[in-house]
Amino acid sequence: MANSSSSPHFMEALKERDIRLFISSVGFFTLASRALAVVIAFQIYQITKSALSLGWLGLFEAIPAITLAPFGGYVADHFNRRKVLLITRGASVICVGVLAGVSLKTHGHTLFWLYAMIFLAGVARGFADPAGTAFEAQVVPKHLTVNASSWIGTVWISCAVIGPAAIGFIFDAVGAAKCYLILAGSFLISWVCTAFIAPKAQTILKDKPNIFGSIREGWQALFNIQPLVAAMALDLFAVFFGGAIILLPVYASDILHVGAKGLGLLNAAPSLGALLMTLRSTKHPPIARAGRNLFWMITGFGISMIVFAFSKNFILSLVALFFSGVFDGVSMVIRRSMVRLLSPDHLRGRIAAAGSIFICASNELGAFESGMVAAWIGTVPCVAAGGLVTLIVVALTARLAPQLRALRFDTSTMDRK
Repeated sequence: MANSSSSPHFMEALKERDIRLFISSVGFFTLASRALAVVIAFQIYQITKSALSLGWLGLFEAIPAITLAPFGGYVADHFNRRKVLLITRGASVICVGVLAGVSLKTHGHTLFWLYAMIFLAGVARGFADPAGTAFEAQVVPKHLTVNASSWIGTVWISCAVIGPAAIGFIFDAVGAAKCYLILAGSFLISWVCTAFIAPKAQTILKDKPNIFGSIREGWQALFNIQPLVAAMALDLFAVFFGGAIILLPVYASDILHVGAKGLGLLNAAPSLGALLMTLRSTKHPPIARAGRNLFWMITGFGISMIVFAFSKNFILSLVALFFSGVFDGVSMVIRRSMVRLLSPDHLRGRIAAAGSIFICASNELGAFESGMVAAWIGTVPCVAAGGLVTLIVVALTARLAPQLRALRFDTSTMDRK
């Protein structure tokens, strides 16, 4: 009998066919979705030359993603998750195909269709994210959880780097319509990979509990865990005010003058920084002094965004965004670890669903806020003020959440100290 205490080979999970298919599905979907964000934002800015129009893009994606996420978790527990993923992946193919057709023509309704399709993509996301997270546990055997998670995370962030970086060059070479066709192909490959995963046994809940009561129970549990809700709130307000990704088309076009190619690289820089830190965290987990480290990381993120705001040099801007990703990557590792280590097992899914709403609110609603403020006071003052507000939020949270400030874990047992 093999020694059960021995560590698996670093490629152990990749020996499983269905895990390889699942990782491929995640990779092609991430590649396409992150590249799609670059193309549609640059196209909207080309049409409108308005930062506020970019803000509306974030809002149109946020509304369905935030409102449907709790129901998406309910659907994932009561219906076949593999089928839910196939339906939502198929919806992505159709949406991007429509964008390709619309972009072949230049008429007055182009902007309407761009917003409409991103809204439908947000609807699909509201159901796909909970189903994907739950389906992963069905595909990956328990003893391969850590190894497979490392591969899935590495592929996800790698594709988040490659997709935006490559699509900028492709956009300049062939235009928006052909970019959308390429992305539709990537979404289609993701759908095929999911379809080829063998059906998995799933316990479908037969009883139909009060859905709103079940959702409320998860939120109540979250707010009873001060370090966890404080960490989520800290990230929410830091990214809500300090994030500037939605305004990158303005920087690429009007401030740094680097076009679509430069826009792709600007989008990729934070993901590259996050990738390096998540890889490092597999060997050196940053949770021994989780609370202290989280505050330092959010502080570094705010300072990076202030530097980026005032930079008029493309290389300096890339470096600032890279370090914003470095700090955000460590923060992400800490927050994900906290969700797993501090949540009761029977409530973990609902707490994770609540956490996904924090993420959607910070990213997509933050994009809307950035667009509105940039239209009001200008792009550079908007990003600089956001970085400053992030630093203020860190100081206030450190004062108001002493349990988070003192939070530590034993890295050998993963128990809270």
